[in-house]
Amino acid sequence: MTPRAILFDFDGTLVDSARSILTGLGRALESEGVTPVIPLSPSLIGPPLPRTLATLAGSGEPALIERLAAAFRSYYDTTGYRETEVYAGVSDMLASLAREGRALYIVTNKRIKPTRLIIDHLGWSAHFRGIHALDGLDPPTVNKTALVREVLQRESLTSTQTWMVGDSAEDRQAAEGNGLDFLAATWGYGAAAADQKNLAAQLASPLELLQRIRAYAAGRTP
Repeated sequence: MTPRAILFDFDGTLVDSARSILTGLGRALESEGVTPVIPLSPSLIGPPLPRTLATLAGSGEPALIERLAAAFRSYYDTTGYRETEVYAGVSDMLASLAREGRALYIVTNKRIKPTRLIIDHLGWSAHFRGIHALDGLDPPTVNKTALVREVLQRESLTSTQTWMVGDSAEDRQAAEGNGLDFLAATWGYGAAAADQKNLAAQLASPLELLQRIRAYAAGRTP
């Protein structure tokens, strides 16, 4: 069925925040004299900030994690977010989908403040009917599956008419856990979202998403 609404993951799907996030993480660790127990790499990006910091620090000690998070936020929310890069073809895809009347939403593990800052900075605000993050709801949601469930309820979206696009296994699980058709954005941070048993659910480019939706609208199987 042609989707009336599309839920998009953010980092690794629409934008590449790797450089700015990794710089911020490095500065935060340095500010506390913490040597990362694993290398700083794009594979860290996706989970909520406290979890990522605990992984890097090799410690979940609450006071340390809060200090590291504060240092990260100080950099990222004032300067770092401006270094966010957009994947080729994404801006045109979003503009086209919005013009065609699709209801577009963000569902992300990223904090709500920098997510909104980046979207405003990129001039995308008019494309989205809702921007949702784990920490953007009251009370905060515990994971992306719960976030998607809450968004479907709050936005009065039906699972049969809503697709989800993401780049991680967590994104795929969140979609499947809520009965949504899922498409893996394989141009993102990795192929973790891709189900090798279902190659038809993979997207090689943003343009391919447009082509699939238009094919369904025309009554063709893409």
